[in-house]
Amino acid sequence: MATDTRIAALHIYPIKSCAGIAVPEAAFHVSGLVAGGVHDREWMLVTREGQFLTQREYPRLACITPRIDGDAVEVSAPGMPPLRLPLAHDATAASMTVQVWDDSVPAADCGDAAAAWFADVLQAPCRLVRFRPDVRRPTSIKWTGGVPAETRFADGYPVLLIGQASLDDLNAKLALAGRAPLPMDRFRPNLVVSGLEAFEEDYLASLSGGDVALRPVKPCARCPIPAIDQASGIPGPDPLDILQAYRANPRMEGAVCMGMNCIVMAGVGGTLRVGQQLDAAIAF
Repeated sequence: MATDTRIAALHIYPIKSCAGIAVPEAAFHVSGLVAGGVHDREWMLVTREGQFLTQREYPRLACITPRIDGDAVEVSAPGMPPLRLPLAHDATAASMTVQVWDDSVPAADCGDAAAAWFADVLQAPCRLVRFRPDVRRPTSIKWTGGVPAETRFADGYPVLLIGQASLDDLNAKLALAGRAPLPMDRFRPNLVVSGLEAFEEDYLASLSGGDVALRPVKPCARCPIPAIDQASGIPGPDPLDILQAYRANPRMEGAVCMGMNCIVMAGVGGTLRVGQQLDAAIAF
């Protein structure tokens, strides 16, 4: 096993399925990464009935770009004026029950102006909601060995980890097939680590730096989103056909997997930084 394991990149995704923000450092909350006062997957787009929306249905979400600007997140999209989302929670916001996979979650509706802005971008009716600070969304304990954990609007777990060597391995196979390499943003990780062997993250018992300790718990089953160019929002060749040949996971009923969902075991409130060395322990 490699001995020089380091953080290669950290990303938060303020709005689920929209563009991410690369950050030099991030604090680890029990529900995921926090940077600049913004939590990962703190906002989400839903139908009027509350069903969550992603790039699976609306690839154009990739073109919605947030940035942290003082006391707000400023959101931009091609052909649209910027929209500011205040970081201060609105105690008077209407509550709306939203659905994320099997979970029903009470959320704060962000109002008609935000809904109209996003509806213009998607050319479809929608609402923007925010995770309420008084709400807890527990993760499934099926994969955590009974250890309690929680997340916000992420699909299932608070942190997604991918080793840089895993993407390099995929890109080498794509090159053999005469196809272009893919950037890491196609897989939307929170934490990218260098110094591991390809797919070695699958076998980690823990990954720690300073006071922060993460535990990989569940392989990340892949949907069609890695086929979507995150700069243009345009779908292209799907890498799942290459991954299918060697990344179908019997533990996940044959689903194609890349990356590991993690929970925060220790060090809530602690900070990790790009370039920081990590201790990686293999599960035996």
